[in-house]
Amino acid sequence: MTDVTKQMITIDEMEYDLESLSDAAKNQVANLRVVDQEVASLQQKLAIMQTARNAYAAALKDEIAGEY
Repeated sequence: MTDVTKQMITIDEMEYDLESLSDAAKNQVANLRVVDQEVASLQQKLAIMQTARNAYAAALKDEIAGEY
């Protein structure tokens, strides 16, 4: 006996069996997944840039304080 777990997707608090969706709907799900991955990547890059900016600002503050 094979235990097959259905892949479900939740949209507006309703669960749908991914396999029961039309090909067009499956394509939109794939598009959403790609976009979600890119958003997560950009958020991570933004966090890195904010950390770098804070470090540069702290270094500038130390540099200025050393001049006076």
